[in-house]
Amino acid sequence: MDITRAKSIVLSPVMVNVTHNNSPVYMEKINDADQTCMIHYLNNPQKKEIVSLSSLMEH
Repeated sequence: MDITRAKSIVLSPVMVNVTHNNSPVYMEKINDADQTCMIHYLNNPQKKEIVSLSSLMEH
């Protein structure tokens, strides 16, 4: 995912359908320096990860 689009999704008040490894996720915040994003899984909100933006897919 492009960093500009990722930032737009994080700031959007509307929930956007994004997946990581085919699992739906919520994007929490972007790290510009290394182009990563903190996410949590919708089916397990306590499970948070920092992942590469390139591993996120918008549907």
